[in-house]
Amino acid sequence: MLLGDHCYMMPPKAIKDRRSVLPDALSYLPDNVIDIILMRLPSEDAVRTSILSKKWRYHWCRLTELKIDESLWKTEKDLLNPTVKFTKIMYQLLSLHEGPITKFTLFVVHLASCPEIDSFIYFLSRNNIQHLVLNLSLRKEYRLPSSLFTCSQLRHLSLCFCSIQHLSAFQGFDKLISLKLCEVNISSELLESLIAHFPLLEELELDIADKSDTIEINAPMLRLFDLSGNISCVCLKNVPRLVKVLLYGDYIKAEDLDFAKLFECCPALEHLLFFSLGSEFSAGAGYEAPTRLPFNLNRVKRFYLPDIMLVESYKLSYALCLIRSFPYLEYLEIQIHECGFDYEDEDDEPIPEPLELKHLWDVTFNHLKEVKLGYLSGTTSELLLIKFLLAESPVLERMLIDRQYLDHEQLDTRLQIFAEISNFSRSSPKAEVVYIDLGGSLA
Repeated sequence: MLLGDHCYMMPPKAIKDRRSVLPDALSYLPDNVIDIILMRLPSEDAVRTSILSKKWRYHWCRLTELKIDESLWKTEKDLLNPTVKFTKIMYQLLSLHEGPITKFTLFVVHLASCPEIDSFIYFLSRNNIQHLVLNLSLRKEYRLPSSLFTCSQLRHLSLCFCSIQHLSAFQGFDKLISLKLCEVNISSELLESLIAHFPLLEELELDIADKSDTIEINAPMLRLFDLSGNISCVCLKNVPRLVKVLLYGDYIKAEDLDFAKLFECCPALEHLLFFSLGSEFSAGAGYEAPTRLPFNLNRVKRFYLPDIMLVESYKLSYALCLIRSFPYLEYLEIQIHECGFDYEDEDDEPIPEPLELKHLWDVTFNHLKEVKLGYLSGTTSELLLIKFLLAESPVLERMLIDRQYLDHEQLDTRLQIFAEISNFSRSSPKAEVVYIDLGGSLA
């Protein structure tokens, strides 16, 4: 019998010859130790262990954690259609596996539509599945079967590249604590209803592309919210325990972005990351970004701002709007994006003005203890920002400056920049400036 192209049985003589060279201890390992070994191996290698001894022969069939991906059906020769091989693998798992499966990962790429997935999801729903990951990049959009929504023991669910349609009899997942939806075709109304049916949900990750209707997030136990795509369509309505929010917006229309609506019910928020993936952050003529929120977020301690240009822009205006609304901010990390504009073919576009002190005059940092600045290249705007932070942060302890770009400058230029920064006045007697290679990563 085969699992894909991998044997799990050998002729008796071959098995006997193989046993003769194996240590006796291998056959006497406790079952729980064998389980731990198998769960740390790729699926194909776990199957191959069946040749080690009689005790190991069928042990893989009782694994409670399985990961199925193209490594099982994609070979160098590819003599058999991958869809056919995948179908064979799923059939053998349905036929041979014994006992519960608590964690299952299925990663499928570029196969034709496979009805066997429906059967296996039904199989999982009857075998105590608790952690399910389905990444189904098929040639045809996969519609999730109703059996998925009968998995009453689910605690972790991750769905990518599929669709969810109307669910008339769905009662909710009472034990679900984490949910990830990436490129999932689902209506705004159904998405909102689904989230409301997960009473213990603590972590929510959404990738939302083109939703026009507002989605209200009603999740009283939520602690982490990770949102990519259309930020403007989400309202955090009932999230009293939400601590950390990660926002990755793409091609944002400034007039549609309402941070007041997004954060008005976030009394426990402590960590915020705001990242615009695309360079486009535009608004209609005459629009002005708000200078601050109509309320303060007094619990916010950490603010991460990746990929920001220190020039006149809506993105910078919104970043300053947020900063002004965090009176108890303790940690600030900014990754500066180099202003490499090319306007040769855009004569009608005005060149953005560099950061000026007028944008910062009303910002105070009475509780700021640490600052990280990434990708510093020594521009006038960057030096102005450093000067301002040092002058307006009376309890600042450390400013970490990423020097990886500066190290490409001439030695005289670097020394001049370092000398200028060292001469900036500091309102905190404990403040020190440290130059370090941060690797460009933000927490």
